[in-house]
Amino acid sequence: MTIEEYLYYIILPVLAVSVLLVFYRFIIGPSIVDRVVALDLLITIGITLIAVYSIVYGQSTFLDIAMILGLIAFLSTVAFSYYLERRTKTKREKKLDEQKNKEK
Repeated sequence: MTIEEYLYYIILPVLAVSVLLVFYRFIIGPSIVDRVVALDLLITIGITLIAVYSIVYGQSTFLDIAMILGLIAFLSTVAFSYYLERRTKTKREKKLDEQKNKEK
């Protein structure tokens, strides 16, 4: 079995199934954190698909695109995490203020 056959018959079907499962989690995810993780995983699967395409067709320039997409995915995950942390902190502060007002 050559590398191309391995990529066509094993890797691509596994990636296709994983895209469906992760997309389901992205749509149905009960919380925003689940959706952020699913979005990050979808981008990672996209990077893997770009890498497979690069290997099959011998185009090394697509690996550069995959690296840039990986950097963008990392930065977007950090930005989402920062946003979620601030949002949680704000809610926590509001609850503390309400508790202090009730005690008075």
